[in-house]
Amino acid sequence: MNILPGNLRFGAGQPVKRLEDQRLLTGKGQFIDDKPEEGALWLHVLRSPHAHAKIVSVDTSAAAAMPGVAAIYTGADLVKDDIGTIPTLSIFKRPDGKPMTVPPRRLLAHEIVRYAGEAVAAVVASSRADAQSAAEAIVVEYDVQPAVVDPVEAVKPGAPVVWPEAPDNIVGAMAYGDAAKVDEAFARAAHTVELDIVSQRLVPSAMEPRSTIAEIDKTGRLLLHVQSQTPASTRDVLAEAVLKRPKDSVRVLVGDIGGGFGQKTNLYPEDGIVAYAATKLNKKIRWRGDRTDEFVGGTHGRDLTSTASFALDEKGKVLAYRVKSIGCTGAYSSGAANIIPLVLGPFVQTGVYDLPLVHFEVQSVMTHTAPVGAYRGAGRPEAVFIVERLFDAAARKIGVDPRAIRKANYIKPAQLPYTNAAGQVYDSGAFAHMLDRAVKLADWDGFAARKKAAKKKGLLYGRGLTSYIEWTGGRAHTEKVSLHATSQGRVVLHSGTMAMGQGLQTTYTQMISDTLGVPMDKIDVVQGDTDLAMGFGSVGSRSLFVGGTAVAVSSNDLIQKAREKAANVLETSVEDIEYQGGMLTVVGTDRRISLFDLAEKESGAKLSVDSEGEVDGPSWPNGTHICEIEIDPETGVSRVVRYTTVDDVGVAVNPMLVTGQIHGGVAQGIGQALYEGVSYDADGQLLTASYQDYCIPRADDVPPIVVTLDDSAPCRTNPLGAKGCGESGAIGGPPCVTNGVMDALAELGVTQLNTPLTPQKIWQAIRDAKAG
Repeated sequence: MNILPGNLRFGAGQPVKRLEDQRLLTGKGQFIDDKPEEGALWLHVLRSPHAHAKIVSVDTSAAAAMPGVAAIYTGADLVKDDIGTIPTLSIFKRPDGKPMTVPPRRLLAHEIVRYAGEAVAAVVASSRADAQSAAEAIVVEYDVQPAVVDPVEAVKPGAPVVWPEAPDNIVGAMAYGDAAKVDEAFARAAHTVELDIVSQRLVPSAMEPRSTIAEIDKTGRLLLHVQSQTPASTRDVLAEAVLKRPKDSVRVLVGDIGGGFGQKTNLYPEDGIVAYAATKLNKKIRWRGDRTDEFVGGTHGRDLTSTASFALDEKGKVLAYRVKSIGCTGAYSSGAANIIPLVLGPFVQTGVYDLPLVHFEVQSVMTHTAPVGAYRGAGRPEAVFIVERLFDAAARKIGVDPRAIRKANYIKPAQLPYTNAAGQVYDSGAFAHMLDRAVKLADWDGFAARKKAAKKKGLLYGRGLTSYIEWTGGRAHTEKVSLHATSQGRVVLHSGTMAMGQGLQTTYTQMISDTLGVPMDKIDVVQGDTDLAMGFGSVGSRSLFVGGTAVAVSSNDLIQKAREKAANVLETSVEDIEYQGGMLTVVGTDRRISLFDLAEKESGAKLSVDSEGEVDGPSWPNGTHICEIEIDPETGVSRVVRYTTVDDVGVAVNPMLVTGQIHGGVAQGIGQALYEGVSYDADGQLLTASYQDYCIPRADDVPPIVVTLDDSAPCRTNPLGAKGCGESGAIGGPPCVTNGVMDALAELGVTQLNTPLTPQKIWQAIRDAKAG
């Protein structure tokens, strides 16, 4: 971890309004679709209508003769040109001990398709409409094969096989803990509770669908304009793995991104085929996905099926915790597809609780469905959902207060730093304190009166409680930045992290402004250009606590370099130079020079530093969420009417932006709990391929959310004391809302329903309970 001077300020605690908003809200954003066409050719992708089929033949002759068509490409064309496949991390073992094996992810399917929506051919034409029309004229003969869409069914003997080298459809497996000791604890337990839990598959719903432009510049370099949370790795994968050319021959440029949520982390086949077409034709090529392209061709999230159980003593202390899970990867493994269920989920599966005796078994499994990838939280929401649902079920079965059973099992402050059952070290936290604050702010004691009032209206009324923890930072604990003071009086930051709605321009600017004493309107934050900055990017809520650490280091480095330069100019020792507010002064005199005058004397008229920020490990944001739910038993419609959170994000650089991040995450959590769910039919056809069939929450489905930030346990793994915050709401939200619905239904004897808790599902459960 970088050690920085104690007197250095980082702008923490200031609710600065987002600098980005004026530009974005007045139509001055720099999104890909805002770029002028300038004679570009359009690319359209033809997708497979079948979930599993052999490609017998592809006839493009009629399409090639249609107006405006410049080129048509098939999987066979790319194989002939030695175009590579999109790699995945092959780091796991199968249950038989052999290395994991997955089908190659090609830009266009070759010989076989493995999910409905897989790209089969690409048409390049003078207009988008011409490309679409020509694609419809392509004749593909398929030999349709049996498909499997349910990961639980996929591992059964005789199930259709996605990839012959994995005949049981299992990609990889991991186990944690001691099975024998867990079995012993269950045998002697006073109470046991078990639930079958599904975190259903979701579709990320960013405002801006994916889109790509590729062109060859005058020097012969390939320029790729793309939405990417990780520009550097996108460049490297495209150059080295797919196009097989030197990395420095490709420049990736990312402008504004209208939402990422993890879905825009990897290189997609559409990005690769656009780049390939640009190199083949030496023309600017552009592609824009429709919303249905996102549903059928983009990565999905979640899709974890688990059986989980607690063994408890008479007072509700958990003696052992057992979970068996199947995580679905879809037909292909995206970069993080296997890491999510096999590693990231188990990392937080014990939550904020002292549960050292565990046995977790997890398998990642292929099906004939769209690939599953990162989505806000990536494994952590699924894991926290399991433990929080179990605690509520256990409290109800034993007959204890849901607060009391959690307090009996919380990790105590004296146990910190605490190593959990998966070997992860929590550096800080005050879990019981967070619960106590949330209980007061949510008016816990007033719940009974509100429930009574709801009953008079004929409504069921319930309360949900969740204590969550989140692992943030990925495994990339360093980030590089460059900071420049220019002779024009501006400070320019180049960072490899990527803004996609988090407000990084604002937080980085206020940190630099506070440290250097330079007005915020004199600071420029430049991201999304691999010629200017190469970093890990923005995944796993790492941007501020890792990327921000690099910003703090660079500010300090620039001051130190400026002091050295000023000492030479002013003919004194470095120790006698004082920096304040952009001026460097000889202590005790009026001799001074400005930072920007120093820059004028440098090569390129700028004073620059290249810096690296390093943190000691991940950060562990956590908190308590409490909500209240009302249900109309006549319709099954449920509504979240109150929502209160207390969140520990360590030191918040901009509390207003953190609050907004938590609001957004909770809204997505409400969507997961009540509304959203991907559905395939038995043949692998996506039934929820648009917002006519896939429901996301509207503004009137989200209540006012009262967010309180608690900084009593700052992070100890980075010099800012900050913890990631971008995914927290989506981790605490789903179990909190689900627990609230189940609490409302408990008086009818309904003990378990799987999300999404749709009106039809709740209505049927109420009818069944009354009939019973």
